[in-house]
Amino acid sequence: MGTLLIRPPGHRRDVALRPAATAMVWIGEGHPHEMIAVPGVALGDRDALIAVEMSTICGSDVHTVQGRRSAPTPLVLGHESVGRVIALGDAGALAVDGTPLRIGDRVVWSVTVSCGTCDRCLAGLTQKCRSLGKYGHDRIGAHGDLTGAFGSHVQLREGTAIARVPETLPASVLAPAACATATAWAAVARARRSLDGATVRIHGAGLVGLSAAAIAAEQGALVEVRDPNPQRQELATAFGATTIDRDPEVVIEASGHGVAEAIDGVAVGGVVVLVGSVFPAEPVPLDAESIVRRLVTIAGVHNYTGAELAETVAFLSGRGRAYPFADAVGEIRPLGELDEALAAASAPGAPLRIGLVPG
Repeated sequence: MGTLLIRPPGHRRDVALRPAATAMVWIGEGHPHEMIAVPGVALGDRDALIAVEMSTICGSDVHTVQGRRSAPTPLVLGHESVGRVIALGDAGALAVDGTPLRIGDRVVWSVTVSCGTCDRCLAGLTQKCRSLGKYGHDRIGAHGDLTGAFGSHVQLREGTAIARVPETLPASVLAPAACATATAWAAVARARRSLDGATVRIHGAGLVGLSAAAIAAEQGALVEVRDPNPQRQELATAFGATTIDRDPEVVIEASGHGVAEAIDGVAVGGVVVLVGSVFPAEPVPLDAESIVRRLVTIAGVHNYTGAELAETVAFLSGRGRAYPFADAVGEIRPLGELDEALAAASAPGAPLRIGLVPG
């Protein structure tokens, strides 16, 4: 298929790609992906072009192709990737730490694109920017064709949080960092309290829940993970989970199915963090009187900030190496087998992540 590229306003630099980049385009539920060739891009002054090393399939990608989550079409899905900078706009691009990016830097990047100047961005809610863009969620065309992770390249726009990553960390650790792991970091941080000696219960042993377990354990918490899948429950022990003998001060609901149980089970004065990446979920009735009398705080987390992405990379590069994050990617397929990989990711007993590599 072909797409109509609407050249964005402002100064642009044309970059030819030889061989052409490729992208897997989703055109709607029930239709297979179509691979398109992209022979060049128009880089904005502070854009960066990334050659993808590996992408991973997130649960939201599966929900989209199954029709459980609305999305504009045509669309290049995918938002968990690691890759390398191969071209920059004329003004260059900055990493999240404020230093200039260089050709050859190995990086991960945020799901979101933020303006940095609206009221929400200035309040620190960059992931809820008034003019928000999202990789793997926005229709192709206005920002080019390379707008999602399921391609050989991704064009990163100004307003993307970009973090350098070590050469020594496996791609299987880094690809999910900018969604599952960073969301877990934000969820633990949302508790807004010291976790040293605290009890934490996590509902759901998907990659978000397991990542949250390791992060909380490294901050000194006693962590319990609940999941109906016995294999996932057993895996949680490798990510720092144990058992707790009192009501948890913090409960992180990362399954999408245990909201009522999470609220009912938290200790007096405790915090319940609901992680939005696992929804849509069924509506849950709230016992407002119980919440008030027990002084319970309920907080929501959806995506994360650039600072939280940087902290996630620092964790994975340091004490996070003690946990088997690399084992989360249980299968790797070529990009051209995307439809088969999505089917495998939605099957019972699927690994935490399936990886995709160009070529």
